[in-house]
Order: sequence, then C-alpha cells, then structure tokens
Amino acid sequence: MRRVAGPDAAFLYGERPEWHFHVSAVVIVEPPAPDRFSIDEVRQVLASRLHLVPQFRWKLLEGPLGLDTPIWVDDPGFDIDNHLHRVALPAPGDERALGDLVGTLVGFKLDRARPLWEMWLIEGLQHGRVALLSKIHHAIIDGESGAELATLLFDLEPDPEPTPDPPPWTPEPPPSDLERLAASATRAALWPLKVGRFATQTAQQAATMLRFARRKDPPAQPFQAPRTSLNGHLTPSRTFASAPVSLQAAKQVKDAFGVKLNDVVLAISATALRGYLLDRDELPDAPLVAQIPVSVRSGDTDHVGTKVAAMFSSLATDVADPVERLHAIHAATRSAKEMREAMSAQHIINLTETTPPALIALAARMWTEAGLDGRTPPIFNLIISNVPGPPFDLYMAGARVEAMFPMGPLLYGSGINFTIVSNATRLDFGLMACPDLVPDAWDIATRIPPALDELTHALDL
Repeated sequence: MRRVAGPDAAFLYGERPEWHFHVSAVVIVEPPAPDRFSIDEVRQVLASRLHLVPQFRWKLLEGPLGLDTPIWVDDPGFDIDNHLHRVALPAPGDERALGDLVGTLVGFKLDRARPLWEMWLIEGLQHGRVALLSKIHHAIIDGESGAELATLLFDLEPDPEPTPDPPPWTPEPPPSDLERLAASATRAALWPLKVGRFATQTAQQAATMLRFARRKDPPAQPFQAPRTSLNGHLTPSRTFASAPVSLQAAKQVKDAFGVKLNDVVLAISATALRGYLLDRDELPDAPLVAQIPVSVRSGDTDHVGTKVAAMFSSLATDVADPVERLHAIHAATRSAKEMREAMSAQHIINLTETTPPALIALAARMWTEAGLDGRTPPIFNLIISNVPGPPFDLYMAGARVEAMFPMGPLLYGSGINFTIVSNATRLDFGLMACPDLVPDAWDIATRIPPALDELTHALDL
C-alpha cells in the first residue's frame, strides 16, 4: 500500500485555488530540422520509458472520510494521450508571449481523477524552436528527483541506440475497503503517541531557534521578513519569466570570493530584487528573507515525492555594494545551515503524521479565505530554489535541449518564486509570479544577467 505521507500529504491537502502545488518546467529545444520534433515523437519517447517513472501511472485514492491520508494506486484507465497536449504561440512567438501562455497553463490545477502530471508541446517559437511545458504535482516529485527524472526522459546524444520495448504493464488492483479501514484504524490508534512526540519535538526545536536567535548575528527566522509589494493576497493567476546566465562566470565569482555557488545564485537574485524595489521606491530598510528548500535525500533515490527541508536566509538587500552583499549572504546561509542541521537532528515526525487530512485542508481554506496572506507579517518574501542539473547537453527525439527553466509554487502570500537549474554551461532562472502582486515579472528577470555582470566586473578591480 503506497501511502501518501509527510510533506507530500501537506502538498495535496493544503492546495487551494490560490496555492498550486505542482512544479513546472519549460524545456526549449532546437529541432534538427523543421517538422522533426512533434507531439507524436514526444509520445513515443514517454511511452517507451514510463516503466522508469512508475508514479506517472499512479492516481490518488482518498482516505476514508478524510480522516486518513490517501494512497497511490495504479490507474487502470491510464491513457498517455490524456496527459499530452499541443498548442501554438501566435506570431512572432517571442519570450514574453511564451511567458504569458505558460503562466496561463500553469494557473490551472491538475485533474486529481488522473495521474498528477501533464505536458504541453508549444510550437511557434522564434527561430523554429519548440517548448515543452511539464506540470507534475509536488507530491510525486521535488527538485532533485526532478533533475533525475530529466536524465531518464532525455538522451545524452542526438541519435541514441533504439530504446528496447518496454515491459508489459498490468495495473495492480487497489486494496479493499476493509484493508484500508484496518490500516486507518491502526494509524488512528497511534495518533495520541504521535501527537505527544510531535509536541516534544516542537518544544525542542523552539528552544533551538531561541538559542540561535540570541547570537550576535542570528540567522533569519520565519515571520521576520519585511512587507513589500511582492507579498500580499495571492490569486490563482500566474505569469512566467526567464533569464539564463553563464555557469562558468558564476563559478569564477564563487572561487574568487570563497563562497558557495548557491550564495552566488542568491546574490544575483538579491541584486535583481533590490534594483526592482529601488526603482519603485519600495526597498525596505530590513533585508528581504528567502526560504531556501534543501534536499535531505541522503542518497535515497527510490523515494517518490518530496524529501526537502526549509531554511531561511537574509538576502542582504540593505547592503548597497554587490560584493559586500555576497559576503553577507554567505555568512547568513552558513548560520542558517547550522540552525537547520541542529533542528534536523531533533526531527522525528511530521505534522501531517499527527493531523487528519481534512483538518489540513480546513486550515488552508481558513488561511486564504481570511486573507491572512495580507494581514500577517510575511513568513518569507520569496522562495529561491537552486537545483543542480546535468553538466552536459541533453537531447529529446533528436532535438538538443537549449534551456530548462523550472518553476516552483507560490504560497503564503509570496508573489514570486525563483527556481534555478544548472544546464550544461548555463544557469537557467525560472520566475513564477502572481501578476496581482508582481505586474511585470520580466522587469525582474531582465535584471538577472546584469546582476552577475556586477560581480564579474568586481573581479577585475
């Protein structure tokens, strides 16, 4: 019985019209010739490799009366054509038109009556390129496993050896109602014990946070972020923008200043956000705070779903000099990692293991309907997620992958998300935004390459 547990259950039951918990990516490919990359070829590649990603055939079976977490079962009516779609951009097919279309498509939730993924082939891009938009629910994938999934779905050369025929697939029958009720009753009997353990864990982690808060330079904490126009009440609408930068240049900055690559990514993001807020005369005195997802897989590649923890870091947007800002971010992330590791040592159980799914859904509904996104101090200003990708070119159906722009979800009143993946020689920044809070995400995206240039120019001084 494949039970949905931990953060995966929270992603499912915390989902609201304003909070989409699917992760997305736009992959832009260069077909080797006109009409050499079609929906039929995409279908053929996916169909031949579905056995490598079994969760693509799973659908959700709800828990009895909403009192227990759901389970994944094989979809006996699985049809790959229900998950593949085709659309074309109007001329001239530029980046902004692609961003508008992607934002519209990402703004729709996935159909829970089917396996929780879909792909859109987008034609009509400039220079004969084609885009492939994927939407996959966070309950079956996270950033690191998504990068691993890319290596399964893509090739290392334009003309690989023919793929062997996939093994036959027969859906497993779901467990009976009696089996599920018995399993639910067993878990329900353990709830008091789990609640006690969770209460003890919460007290220990609160004490740890207090200990770090007493430091001379304490790490950022939830609810310490300043309120900006980036934060407020989310709507279901989404928009997308992107920006590539040189991975080699980012690594040169990393090596020259003795910091981590993730610090450079955060500094680039901070500079772009600082410039955006300065031009709007909205830069707060306090630094912006980013929530940074951190993988906790520890070599566990078999787990389906999410294996991440969160840490919070200052973006030092109150520091004017870009190099000083980079060093301030490096110090902030180092302190944040220390606190996260200390709290992870005390982590033994998740909130979702002690709370019925129906209560999680009720809490999410009350939060959004009460407008708490705009009434409480921001938990953080935005999420910035940096995912290592393949250090080499990838291909799909003979077409070279030019860019991979990932997109993470928006939640808790944060109107923009930066998700970054390394792709061969590039760092591809994908920005997902709520247009009601960030009217023009491209105004931020276009500031990303100059932000790296500022740091590289500092190397010559």
